[in-house]
Amino acid sequence: MRQTTATPSSRLDPEPVARRDFLGIASLASMLSAMLLAGIGMLRLPKAAVLPSASKKFSVQLPESLPLGSPYVPPGRNVAVFRDAKGVYAMSLVCTHLGCIVKQAPDGFECPCHGSRFAPDGSVSKGPAPKSLPCLRITAAGDKFIVDEEVSVPADTRVQA
Repeated sequence: MRQTTATPSSRLDPEPVARRDFLGIASLASMLSAMLLAGIGMLRLPKAAVLPSASKKFSVQLPESLPLGSPYVPPGRNVAVFRDAKGVYAMSLVCTHLGCIVKQAPDGFECPCHGSRFAPDGSVSKGPAPKSLPCLRITAAGDKFIVDEEVSVPADTRVQA
């Protein structure tokens, strides 16, 4: 029978860590990391995470060459501003069916999502849109106009240019 000799351990070698001790250390480390991440999250709370959106009130200056009854769509806005014989008015370009942005068509406006059609005055000429495009409050401010996208007004409301 052969006898094997174990290599003597040095006093400088680390002691082996028991499994129970290892699990205790791992759970302590995970608890500390969770508390650290929660603290970082709480520090971020005072700073708003919402991106600022464009103001719902904006000013617009109509081009001098705008023909009567033709829409002027300010860049970056979902509003059409019109000039007719009675004055100036604004109309939302958000479809009343499901909120898509309508596009100008030869006979008024058309919703590219579900096919609703609107006459040039915003009234529904073909569904599924349940109601007309809303007219928006507009006020004169010198040679510019202030459009408020949050306030709907009756369809015959005009401001004198």
